[in-house]
Amino acid sequence: MKVVNEDKGDGELEQSRLMPIKLDSYKPLREIVFETLREAIIEGRFGPGERLMEVQLADEMGVSRTPVREAIRKLELEGFVVMIPRKGAYVASYSVKDIVDVFEVRTALEGLAAGLAAERVTPDELEEMERAVLQIYEVSHGNNLDVLVAKDTEFHDLIYKASRNQRLVQIITHLKEQIQRFRTTSLAVPGRSKDAVEEHRGIVEAISDRNVELATALAREHIENAEQQLLLSAMGEEKEKHD
Repeated sequence: MKVVNEDKGDGELEQSRLMPIKLDSYKPLREIVFETLREAIIEGRFGPGERLMEVQLADEMGVSRTPVREAIRKLELEGFVVMIPRKGAYVASYSVKDIVDVFEVRTALEGLAAGLAAERVTPDELEEMERAVLQIYEVSHGNNLDVLVAKDTEFHDLIYKASRNQRLVQIITHLKEQIQRFRTTSLAVPGRSKDAVEEHRGIVEAISDRNVELATALAREHIENAEQQLLLSAMGEEKEKHD
């Protein structure tokens, strides 16, 4: 993950940083292109503030501009790309402060949601949470980041739902783009998904025991651990950049 304090500007791509797409997957071409570009951004091959040129990206991957255009739109929805009127698409930039700001809010909201869920969860919802944790555990042993992120998102959505607080859900939804980008980057860090599974299990157990204080504390700790992983990664890359 790359972190900067200022955008690079309109610098164009100088060299190929993508491999030609291999059509040996069951996935639709647009999904393969999307995953390829997202991975390149997460790995820092395209830096924050860098312009994404549809024609050049399409040439590098050996595809038409249509799936590239669709992928960029999806990347914008997930917070990886920003569209600037009359200029084009740019890799979204964010600083250490951006990470801290988002996680301060998310930590408070996730803790509140888990505490309320411990008070209000139904037996059916508890069963769904337990099933979700098992699914995340199974997926974490593979290398499909898309499915892992989707299952992790579903797990947290179940807790929001069990909180029975629609205003809380709406506020978290407004942060969805930032949360999804950070969630994807965090879960891509080796070892983080395994730790997350154990943290999820603890949260569900506390909710099942109707232990409001413990559920709140464990949910907050879970988000704080993800934040620390991101900050360590970000600061490490910044140090490498300046060495």
